[in-house]
Amino acid sequence: MTAASISPDQKQAGFSGFGCSVAIVGTGSYAPEKILTNADLEKIVDTTDEWIVTRSGIRERHIAREDEATSDMATVAAQRALEQAKVAPEDVDLIIVATITPDMVFPSTACFVQNRLGARNATCFDLEAACAGFLFAVNTASQFIKTGAIRTALVIGAEKLSGVVDWQDRTTCVLFGDGAGAVVLQACEAPRGILSVVTGSDGSLTELLKLPGGGSRYPVSPQTIEQRLHYMKMVGKDVFKHAVRAMSEAGRKAIEQSGLSIDQIACIVPHQANMRIVEAIRDRMAVEPERFFVNLDRYGNMSAASIPVALDEAVRTGRIKRDDPILLVAFGGGFTWGAMVIRW
Repeated sequence: MTAASISPDQKQAGFSGFGCSVAIVGTGSYAPEKILTNADLEKIVDTTDEWIVTRSGIRERHIAREDEATSDMATVAAQRALEQAKVAPEDVDLIIVATITPDMVFPSTACFVQNRLGARNATCFDLEAACAGFLFAVNTASQFIKTGAIRTALVIGAEKLSGVVDWQDRTTCVLFGDGAGAVVLQACEAPRGILSVVTGSDGSLTELLKLPGGGSRYPVSPQTIEQRLHYMKMVGKDVFKHAVRAMSEAGRKAIEQSGLSIDQIACIVPHQANMRIVEAIRDRMAVEPERFFVNLDRYGNMSAASIPVALDEAVRTGRIKRDDPILLVAFGGGFTWGAMVIRW
């Protein structure tokens, strides 16, 4: 859809492109039916419920079926977001899927979702920024809307991490789960919508969190399979340190750029990685626990799906209400990080 196809009524309402605000007008999420508890994990690896809860705060996570791909979960979440937004699939102009676990190397997972939805007018592509991918994708889609190039964007964070975690590594396999969350974006009148965005990356830290095998550096071979290079690798202590610093700083910068104060933020939705990380961020930002929305005890770390799933829960349970200023903040491999302030 081009800027010229925006209606006169929309232009009068401030939807004509440059200078408009962009709002989330619908949310949706999906989690697979199967739940893997800490007690279940005790039967798989050398761990205990107490060990997992103490170090992560996670008690259970959802695991996709073998025949359930990332696009399958993304499609359900998208359908729910479109339904809430009262937007028909054919009215979607752009689909971005943030994921590190695509259905295939190509075509993009977004193209599979487009076909399943019947969103025949949408341009589609994937975006990969690990756990910060959803915020990067929302920021990217919002630029299309602000320029007047499109009217409606569908942004999805979706992951099937159960397929890339090493079930022999007790330090990582207990942390991750599967799921998908989606949002519908459209232009809106200020003062609502996205108020500020802060993003960043540090490529010097790539070795701390990665999935080495399967790309051009280490193509699939008997050797890479034997060396278990197709599973996630993480240096937990170093990741913790950088995650706390990056998210705290990005969160403060985003709030400052929004023109608000930390005391005015009604709800903070952090990346749901580890309760120790969330608690450390709360301490650094000097924010009381009740202003954080946390659901990682029931889902674990879903990478790019974590924030949109938590956001959907917060909206549907009434934790986030109209006019509430909220902060979304994430950190992921790359390293990548981002923060976004939105007036709901």
